[in-house]
Amino acid sequence: MTGKFEITEATIEEVHDAYELGTLTCRELVEQYVERIEAYDRNGPELNAIVTVNPHATERAEELDAAFESEELVGPLHGIPMAIKDQVETAEVRTTFGSEAFSEYQPSADATLVEKLREAGAVVLAKTNLPDWATSWFGYSSVLGRTKNPYALERDPGGSSSGTGAAVAANLATVGIGEDTGGSIRLPAAYTNLFGIRVTPGLLSRTGMSPLVVSQDTPGPMTRTVADLATVLDVAVGYDPADEYTAVTEFVEGVSYTDALDASSLEGARIGVLRGAFGDSDDPDSGPVTRLVDEAIGTMAEAGAAIIDPVEIPSLDEHIERTSLYIVQSKRDLNQFFAAREDAPVDSVEELYESGQYHEILDLLIGIAEDGPEDPESDPEYWERVAAQMSFQRAVLTVYADHDLDVLLCPDVQVVPPTAASIEAGELDTLTFPTNTVIASQSGCCAVSMPAGLTDEGLPVGVELIGKPYDESALVGLAYAYEQKATPRRPPETAPALED
Repeated sequence: MTGKFEITEATIEEVHDAYELGTLTCRELVEQYVERIEAYDRNGPELNAIVTVNPHATERAEELDAAFESEELVGPLHGIPMAIKDQVETAEVRTTFGSEAFSEYQPSADATLVEKLREAGAVVLAKTNLPDWATSWFGYSSVLGRTKNPYALERDPGGSSSGTGAAVAANLATVGIGEDTGGSIRLPAAYTNLFGIRVTPGLLSRTGMSPLVVSQDTPGPMTRTVADLATVLDVAVGYDPADEYTAVTEFVEGVSYTDALDASSLEGARIGVLRGAFGDSDDPDSGPVTRLVDEAIGTMAEAGAAIIDPVEIPSLDEHIERTSLYIVQSKRDLNQFFAAREDAPVDSVEELYESGQYHEILDLLIGIAEDGPEDPESDPEYWERVAAQMSFQRAVLTVYADHDLDVLLCPDVQVVPPTAASIEAGELDTLTFPTNTVIASQSGCCAVSMPAGLTDEGLPVGVELIGKPYDESALVGLAYAYEQKATPRRPPETAPALED
């Protein structure tokens, strides 16, 4: 090595260039990230994003360095250290699902997604915090406690992929993996100045990942650049015989997301603005969000997009309420997950609840435990809500058809990141928190969150593009074109480059 590689804001391409130039090894890169984790996650601002650092990461890095000496890069993610949400099982690292009940749980096998990432050359660097069983928009777990927002330590980084968002934003890993049921990739991406995509469920395998609502669950990348996001998607999308939902990958056979990285994608794109999904511009928590999202819309218009403002999904609030499945479905899905694991420390949501092994602020988990049916299929309300999701999708697609749209646009969340004090005081409720991410989740669409910028207080805001089912390549192209025009990414001041 001729000089220390600067890992803050480093991209996959930059890492690979350094490997090929001989100025960096994978072991050196892993050691630098571990040094940053020690400095900023365990000490300094104490972000509390990392549950476990992989004790085998250095060994894996050395294997990749040895392979590179005799061959080219082993895959698109060769030597790329990744932060993976602790909802995804890893055989060489404990997996807690954010739950103190699983604090010593060691899976017997990697999740299918982890297998794919490793085959492409990735290093599982660390597992990241999440609220117990991914049941909150806020970053609190019984296994680790509160994760801080690296842009404002007194505020929340969003959930449920809280730790991944904070870790990637603070440059504790090159890229990250989150999971999104109702918005758990996009909301923390918005609150931590990242790009995050929710793919149409089934494009990425969920085998080895704890569920919340099986029909809505999907993992996905959280990254600092769109090119990195596309690179991870190209590796991760694919059929898994163990997850029947992945049969839908037939719809995207042969698609390359890196091929969609076209800086001219916004030219002629038709973007419909869901103005009814914006908050009150006079509200101190919503006004800064609206201002920055409107600026992002202006940037897209300057890049050649046709902005149709406003468009409306009729009865939107009613659709959202009628299509929520958490209370009626999640208990069954979690119980089936426990039953499939002979060594699971608990057998049911009821056992978790009765033993008190959950974080006290998790109102949704409490609601699932207290009110969720064991067998939702015997409850007519369940079937009514399932049917309502199909009706919701038709209502959304009708808006595209009526206005000849490519995507819909709205803020990811109507308000700035909330303070820890307001969350801990019980002022916020998961099911009523004003996030727009549920629109795509409950209508079966895909969506991408993009940084809209920072408020005057330095708080990140996200703008969301909602795409038609299986149209992720269009989202990638539009996000890339926006990124080239807006250059919206800013690293947090709480985690600067470490001195040599």
